[in-house]
Amino acid sequence: MEKTALDIQISTLPDSAGVYQYYDKNGKILYVGKAKNLKKRVSSYFTKSHDNARTRLLVRNISEIKHIVVTSETDALLLENNLIKKYQPRYNVMLKDDKSYPWICIKNERFPRVFTTRKVIKDGSEYYGPYTSMKTVQTLLELIKGLYPLRTCNYDLSQEKINAGKYKVCLEYHIGNCLAPCENNQSEKDYHENIEAIRQIVKGNFKDSLQRFKKQMKHYAENLHFEDAQRLKEKIEILENYQSKSTIVNPKINNVDVFSIVSDEGYGYVNFLQISFGSIIRSHTMEIKKKLDESDKELLELAIVEIRQRFQSQSNEIYVPFEVEVGENIKVHIPQLGDKKRILELSIRNAKYFRMERFKQIKITDPNRHENRIMAQMKKDLRLSEEPRHIECFDNSNIQGSNPVAACVVFKNGKPSKKEYRKYNIKTVTGPDDFASMEEVVYRRYKRLQEEKQPLPQLIIIDGGKGQLNSALKSLDKLNLRRKIAIIGIAKRLEELFFPNDPIPLYLDKKSETLKIIQQLRNEAHRFGIKFHRNKRSNDALKTEMETIPGVGEKTIVNLLKHFKSSKRIANASFEELEEVIGTSRAEKIRAHYKSIK
Repeated sequence: MEKTALDIQISTLPDSAGVYQYYDKNGKILYVGKAKNLKKRVSSYFTKSHDNARTRLLVRNISEIKHIVVTSETDALLLENNLIKKYQPRYNVMLKDDKSYPWICIKNERFPRVFTTRKVIKDGSEYYGPYTSMKTVQTLLELIKGLYPLRTCNYDLSQEKINAGKYKVCLEYHIGNCLAPCENNQSEKDYHENIEAIRQIVKGNFKDSLQRFKKQMKHYAENLHFEDAQRLKEKIEILENYQSKSTIVNPKINNVDVFSIVSDEGYGYVNFLQISFGSIIRSHTMEIKKKLDESDKELLELAIVEIRQRFQSQSNEIYVPFEVEVGENIKVHIPQLGDKKRILELSIRNAKYFRMERFKQIKITDPNRHENRIMAQMKKDLRLSEEPRHIECFDNSNIQGSNPVAACVVFKNGKPSKKEYRKYNIKTVTGPDDFASMEEVVYRRYKRLQEEKQPLPQLIIIDGGKGQLNSALKSLDKLNLRRKIAIIGIAKRLEELFFPNDPIPLYLDKKSETLKIIQQLRNEAHRFGIKFHRNKRSNDALKTEMETIPGVGEKTIVNLLKHFKSSKRIANASFEELEEVIGTSRAEKIRAHYKSIK
């Protein structure tokens, strides 16, 4: 068989690290990926079958392959990230971010100003950040200004102009916020000592500032300058209070980046914590849209490169929940216990909270996406061949075999469809036989749907364990529906999920959304069945009681039940209400009966 142009491109790819790019027939870039071995990685797309429909579609549309060989895996990671951001290929995860984050700027000046900005200008100034919260920036600046007097004017404070007396002190000097370097009241050396202390605070190191203030306070106290000593003591308290709020990990953990991920069928949520001198100085969570059923490992590797670039991280050590490949110059640590494990768990908790908040927002703003996500998750959790958009749940209800009934509740797209609920009187079973009752009601339900050519559900849930499930399966076998509808049973005690022909039950996480939907179905079926059973039992008791009244026959009782719906309403009905339904004579007899037993 003659080789195509694509086959030739694949066969001539090098066995080295690099980045590959897929293009369609119109020259539009479809996908960018990295590989340790370009030939092996690219070949895998064309030599194996893919479960994901989007991946199959991608492969069908590939018309041309380009590649870039790099010297190391780190270079491949960075290049892949930059190309994805530049071209935004259709099948790559979304890494685009148009946000303008705030920075703290220490201006490149003789007496540097310290302020917040959203623009980074390459003029030799120092920029710390970016910060994901403006509130964090404002809190830090308030702390700094409370500790160190700094100028806020934009004058050119060259020595020549100061010596010439060009500037006069302003209000900031008079209220104690500035020491007036514009009039030579503060030396350049003293000002820069403050700036160096500010640098350390912004980096999360409060130790130097505390030591400096304590040393000065002691000096003032020894020289009986108690007002100055008190002022410094207040600053120490402010600094210690701020530090105690931010220090939540071991102070020995320094200059470390922590990454974690939680994900569902459509999205990944990556949390980033930056640790410096035992303090969390930054937290950020990124939402990543999946395109090709990417694994958590692939998503986390992409996110680590992107986040470290975005926040200009220089840390050479990272904590992650599992092994990742992020370059040879970064030490990857998977914490197992102690403070390191706790900080990773904190990161995971942040990612989970972010995910829950997004769910709440999406439920309001984009209900279709919320439904799609839950349906996709149920399909995955329950190992179904299709999403369970239409689910039906069955429950039996009887007391020692009396008044046996059953209920069927219907959910569409994860929500109750109450107009489609059905209740059944058990006809062919005598005595308390839950298994036979389940077999009867399942047969009747789907026999009717077949006869009326109504759509069948994608999933049937049986309230009960293996016995009830096997009974329902007998009915599906009779109707030739065994392989056409997925069916599971749920046992109440441990919330075990039973599958046909599988002796080992499935246990879902107690917080799983799939389990919550199943529990909601089961509880709704139970509620609906119990209500029907109670009404029937009450009506049967009424019927028996009313049959003892002389002159009241079965037809009269049926008419009353049709009109009043329940025994309680009949007992409480007025003479006029009864007369309207069954006439004067019978109404008098019934009212007299109920008065005599009250």
